[in-house]
Amino acid sequence: MNYIIVIAVLILDQLSKILALKYLVPVGDIPIINNIFHLTYVENRGAAFGLFQNQKLFFVITTLLVLGFIWFYAHHNRLNKMMIVGLSLVAGGAIGNLIDRVRLGFVVDYFNAIIINFPVFNIADSAVVVGAVLIGIFILKYDR
Repeated sequence: MNYIIVIAVLILDQLSKILALKYLVPVGDIPIINNIFHLTYVENRGAAFGLFQNQKLFFVITTLLVLGFIWFYAHHNRLNKMMIVGLSLVAGGAIGNLIDRVRLGFVVDYFNAIIINFPVFNIADSAVVVGAVLIGIFILKYDR
């Protein structure tokens, strides 16, 4: 695992959430490209698409299990760069959202892609998705 990637994702995620809490909470929504992309403050107490609302303990335990698996897998297998980057992005994003859940009781989301009717998300979510895509590509293309 690449701890520099994990820490970079974590720092970017937490700094962006501090800014969202400071500047978005008072206004709720800032159009960047009107009706296409906004910065919208959302307190996410569940998973994507509103699943598992108010299940904080479930998310904390699941995240810790996933992080434990990533650490174990990364330290007991020879990995190529794509898999290392993928696992590191997933770990950084998972830790970022875990910090929110433990500290605030919810995850701070703020990116709102209105044009595609997608759930509001954050940097940690983006890192998890990009990391999962890289892991998937690696498994489909290289893993035997």
